[in-house]
Amino acid sequence: MTSIPTETVLETRHYTDDLFSFRTTRPQSFRFRSGEFAMLGLMGDNGKPLLRAYSIASPNWAHELEFFSIKVPDGPLTSRLQHIAPGDEILLKPRPTGTLVLDALLPGRVLWLVSTGTGIAPFTSVARDPETYERFDRVVLTQTCRTTAELQYGIDVVDGIRKDEVLSEVVGDRLTHIASVTREDAGPGQLTGRVTELIETGELFQVAGVPAWSPEADRVMICGSSAMINDTKALCERAGLEEGSNASPGGYVVEKAFVG
Repeated sequence: MTSIPTETVLETRHYTDDLFSFRTTRPQSFRFRSGEFAMLGLMGDNGKPLLRAYSIASPNWAHELEFFSIKVPDGPLTSRLQHIAPGDEILLKPRPTGTLVLDALLPGRVLWLVSTGTGIAPFTSVARDPETYERFDRVVLTQTCRTTAELQYGIDVVDGIRKDEVLSEVVGDRLTHIASVTREDAGPGQLTGRVTELIETGELFQVAGVPAWSPEADRVMICGSSAMINDTKALCERAGLEEGSNASPGGYVVEKAFVG
């Protein structure tokens, strides 16, 4: 059996009891399109690799790799992965793939990145890619979580874009970040309710300052819970958007390999 290469953990950050992020070294030969996922994990006690699909949260120009994960107490992998520390090694397969990429979408004016929970991970990659702003006039990044604490990772990424000397020049005021919560009062600048409800009522478009979805102007990427994905797909179809893929670009795309 071919051995799986390893990378070194550089940093971990725990946001809540259920969410954490980590950064690793990146091999020089590792190439990916922003929005793709990789198979990574740890060796099991039986000597066999425990691997799971993880969206790459860092943009394709970054020198390191970044990931955003849930913690599952009884999960075969995440029950152990949540305890990694700088200096530890993880397994990383060398061939990323995925459909949450710009190549799977037709040209448009507004790109919507619709997520729940850790589903924001591929979109923090896309939102930090200068090519995204070459292809679209506006980018709207949304994330819905149960609590405000669970939104912090996305808030930190957007803050980082604003403060980055080079990236802030590229992005300017064309990135809009809309966060919402469902199980507690929203924080300053945040909304209350599921993103699908905000789409149906029109509140999402009002806050973003743009018209409702149209097949001429809007392109949508969706990642998160299966219920949200299915409901948002239905809303896309109702708006006249057709699903796209790497082989046949369309108006919206979802990642079918896993549920974030």
